Amino acid sequence: MPRTVPRRRRPALLVAPVLALLLVLTGCGAHTSPAAPAKTVGAGVRADGEGGRGTAGATAAPAPPAPSAPPAPSVSVPPLEIPGLGPQTRAEIPVDARQAFVVTGQGVDSNESTAVLYARDAPDRSWTPVFAPWAAHNGMEGWTEDHVTGDLRSPVGVFGLTDAGGKLPDPGTLLPYDEEEYFAVEGDGFFGEPLQGSFDYVVAINYNRVEGVSPIDHERPLGEDRGGGIWIHVDHGGPTQGCVSVSEARMKELLLTLDPAKKPVVVMGDKASLAR
Repeated sequence: MPRTVPRRRRPALLVAPVLALLLVLTGCGAHTSPAAPAKTVGAGVRADGEGGRGTAGATAAPAPPAPSAPPAPSVSVPPLEIPGLGPQTRAEIPVDARQAFVVTGQGVDSNESTAVLYARDAPDRSWTPVFAPWAAHNGMEGWTEDHVTGDLRSPVGVFGLTDAGGKLPDPGTLLPYDEEEYFAVEGDGFFGEPLQGSFDYVVAINYNRVEGVSPIDHERPLGEDRGGGIWIHVDHGGPTQGCVSVSEARMKELLLTLDPAKKPVVVMGDKASLAR
């Protein structure tokens, strides 16, 4: 019988290197790499990649806030003054007055004027007109800063308006109102116009009179020679002896608007005098 020779086993150490070599040659892992970590899209980076480059594995830092604009400087706007009044006249208006009936004559010797009622909410607020300008009359000879009895001129100045009255019933004014037949007047004016009805409504101008009494009170603190009885009354179509007059409809508007709580005053005079 032939002799049997036992087969030798190959060393097991060669299997692993050979297997590794085969994997490299076949390319099974040539283009395979560990899975990339998911890209985290930061602020301002869109998921489709537009809008900037993201950073893999990190959140993009938020954009720094835009610098805020500095606050605008506050501008102090002075309150609006009554047109046509100069510093001297404005200084005569009491601080607590919130209504001013301004009567402006065309000239020192003119008996025709314009009246406007102004109001303000507080001493530091602007004056604003309440009504459009009204036509008015004043003394036959114009205006004066030194009124005396019989000069037929209206006194220039700033005077309180505290008391009202008339022949007709109170139309609803907040001022104290004295309804009295004594307010009746007859005769003709300087141009022959009838005076009847001129005192149907009146507001006393506090020139040479005691405040808080009827307009027909005759007490004259400055003396009889300085005149008195200066009123705002119903216009009769011509100049007055020293009063200011507006139409009956305007008188009713004035009476319904004047408020003693607002310390109303009349500011009256020719244009040049009021501008000082």
